[in-house]
Amino acid sequence: MAVVGAVLATTHHPFFYRETVLTPAEKRRPEAAEWKRKVEAYRETLTASRPDVLVMVGADHFHQLFYDNYPTFLIGKQPKYDATFHNEERYFGLPKFVLDGNEDLSGFMLQGLIDRGFDFAVSHELKIDHSITCAIVTVRPDADLPIVPIYTNIFAPPLASPSRFYALGRAIREVIEAYPSDQRVAVIGTGHLSLEIGGPRQFQSTAPDIEFDRRAVQWLADGDIDAILQNVTPEVLEAAGNATDGFLDLVLMLGVAGPGPAHYADHIELFQTTEAFFTWYPEGDPR
Repeated sequence: MAVVGAVLATTHHPFFYRETVLTPAEKRRPEAAEWKRKVEAYRETLTASRPDVLVMVGADHFHQLFYDNYPTFLIGKQPKYDATFHNEERYFGLPKFVLDGNEDLSGFMLQGLIDRGFDFAVSHELKIDHSITCAIVTVRPDADLPIVPIYTNIFAPPLASPSRFYALGRAIREVIEAYPSDQRVAVIGTGHLSLEIGGPRQFQSTAPDIEFDRRAVQWLADGDIDAILQNVTPEVLEAAGNATDGFLDLVLMLGVAGPGPAHYADHIELFQTTEAFFTWYPEGDPR
């Protein structure tokens, strides 16, 4: 059976590549060097798990999915995935990718998740946006492993509850571990902490709700799903910023990992948002 060697939960700041690679050193933000050091250290937590394939959880930022047809949960099933939309190249400076898929694992997961009560949509023509490519840039920049992409709806109400996202994470872990293969799988999911897009708290020098971020970072580092389910409601997320629902994908990743403290946890408070990095090793820390 397949092994889940690592579970990574992280935010996806689309300016990382531009600020730490494309911008000349003398023009970079003061925090760029520390940010780069933290990302490079985080990258090693994935490398240490020796993955063969990446199951990647993200969300479409209204590039392909819209209010008139936005499935709650979707999985891609393709031999190849084109990645990075033109506006992401233009505005964020993100590179383009063509990522290999793993159609067999995608199909197995689709059936297994449906059997466990999750009504997934499937796409055979999915293009990948920065919710996944940001993770590729930061933790696997060689883009040399096949992926299985999973998209969740964190943007178009009504949204599934935090407990439903957590339950999906548990189901994803169960299905991967039932996959008849000797492959080592890393599950990588990206989301948000407090975040404002297009609202009055956008483009500030800090995240819109630093206190929410600090509590959320501690909950995830501790693996405290009870505190999350007791404290995180739609109203709390909306009060923290109009795009803070992306935190639900980090709850999902805690579901994959299971309750318990992260083997690796770090964060950095930046312009517009807080970046955070968590890794769990279900088999024990290989480092």
